[in-house]
Amino acid sequence: MQNNNTLISLRNISVEFDGQKVLDRISLDISDKEFVTLLGPSGCGKTTTLRIIGGFVDPTEGDIFFDGKKINGLPPHKRQVNTVFQRYALFPHLNVYENVEFGLKINKIPEEERRKRVKEMLALVNLRGFELRRVGNLSGGQQQRVAIARALVNHPRVLLLDEPLGALDLKLRKEMQIELKRIQKQLEITFLYVTHDQEEALTMSDRVVVMRDGEILQIGSPTDIYNEPVNAYVADFIGESNIIDGIMREDYFVEFAGKMLPCTDSGFGKNMPVDVVIRPEDWEISEDGKGQFNGVVESTIFKGVHFENIVDAGNIKFMVHTTQEHQPGSRIGLSIIPDYIHIMHKMGKDETLELGALAADSLLTDEEEAASEEE
Repeated sequence: MQNNNTLISLRNISVEFDGQKVLDRISLDISDKEFVTLLGPSGCGKTTTLRIIGGFVDPTEGDIFFDGKKINGLPPHKRQVNTVFQRYALFPHLNVYENVEFGLKINKIPEEERRKRVKEMLALVNLRGFELRRVGNLSGGQQQRVAIARALVNHPRVLLLDEPLGALDLKLRKEMQIELKRIQKQLEITFLYVTHDQEEALTMSDRVVVMRDGEILQIGSPTDIYNEPVNAYVADFIGESNIIDGIMREDYFVEFAGKMLPCTDSGFGKNMPVDVVIRPEDWEISEDGKGQFNGVVESTIFKGVHFENIVDAGNIKFMVHTTQEHQPGSRIGLSIIPDYIHIMHKMGKDETLELGALAADSLLTDEEEAASEEE
């Protein structure tokens, strides 16, 4: 819903490429000074949404508003928006200073003002002293910082970032997540970020927009998206989950895996088939025989900050995250409090099959992902 602080509004946007619908009547409001992430698997339409706002793609249907004014058909260079692309698109024949300065020269900004702005931007992205360095001699992270400085030096009101961390190693990605959030807060401008990486979305965003098949499934804060997903698809895409067949026997009571347990959900109707979602970290571990469920630890994998256990509870297997190691073959008890039992409307067969493809989607290259949205 639009408010007085809304900067960008998409209204009933649809896009078709060669007769195939890539976006299906999506609507979205983005507030001024907000960090919003479009999150979803490849081909979901998130990059196309970004390109529509940037002016690189025209919608087949619907309207785009910027600060209350309709901007359909307005070319990219006339929008108060700049983009950091997946491959940065730096000029290899120019040094760092000249790359950052380029847009200012095109806009005929006086030399003294150009010098001042470039100096400020290089300080902002921690590249002071790199002015004369050729971009080909920079690391991937440094090249990304140059691209960000070049995009910000023209003082856009919105920065669009299309999978900018995809080419970086894990350690540098985590460092740049913190840097991007710091830059956004310091400059107080709107960031619209595209990724298929759930951790990036949860780490940096004020709000996350989860997309699938050209539609928006859920919009909310990272906490809301993680703790209160609207369906099992979102729950499985945002972090790991146990998704279990259940029956809502009545309000506040659900049956799954042979047990009737209290929950906090209502309004599903009596004896309604549902999906029960339990996060692996929400289980309480006890001695064997003292849990609501009891089972054998089938496997244990060390994940750095926790152990990932598969527990065979007889007629079902649960994923359980623990901070203490449990050896395969040992028996433990598992319990769950009502607040951590999430009840969802049952997904259809096709939706259930899609969950198994999410991991494969995340392995596609940036070029494959962009192509899949435009095929």
